[in-house]
Amino acid sequence: MAQKTAKQMKYHDIREVFRRFHEAEPEPKGELDHVNVYTLVVAVALSAQATDVGVNKATRELFKIADTPQKMLDLGEEGLIEHIKTIGLYRQKAKNVIKLSRILVEDFGGEVPSSRAALESLPGVGRKTANVVLNMWWKVPTQAVDTHIFRVGNRTGICPGKDVVAVERAVEDNIPAEYLQHAHHWLILHGRYVCKARKPVCGNCLIRDICPFEEKNL
Repeated sequence: MAQKTAKQMKYHDIREVFRRFHEAEPEPKGELDHVNVYTLVVAVALSAQATDVGVNKATRELFKIADTPQKMLDLGEEGLIEHIKTIGLYRQKAKNVIKLSRILVEDFGGEVPSSRAALESLPGVGRKTANVVLNMWWKVPTQAVDTHIFRVGNRTGICPGKDVVAVERAVEDNIPAEYLQHAHHWLILHGRYVCKARKPVCGNCLIRDICPFEEKNL
């Protein structure tokens, strides 16, 4: 994730950035479809190196028949593959989903655990996935840093860092507490639709007058 790092943005500017984000979209939502916490875990695990749109297309019918760990085990790995074969790395992801479903049934009584350590013990569930689930389902102000947040954080100086863990900590340290619950969604959506990697849409950016990015595309 090579990205030129901007100087740390000052507190009053960060506060104004998130005031504007909040004003524009008070309750930002993740774009992965799910019907319960289990399907959220599966959807996020499937989304690695894939688009949310592609995952949603694959899981639309899947979650109608396999919305619990036991139902997923009943479907089986080959049955799961038939639903997700349009997603990148689908064979390994299918193995992980079946494994994590079995662990949930055997070790957690079929329930998804609500601690980061327990979530990360599941196959195919890393820190980012665990943070997404904790944030979206249990409303914990965790920060799931993906390529979009990494790019926006470093370009703007809101939450600069040399790796995803450093950026995650910078989000938690630098963003005012009242905005932390939705911070990662605002940053992800901003990076996905405005502060794009190659052609940022700076002319439509809510924070262009605050952002120090030197290569603005106006």
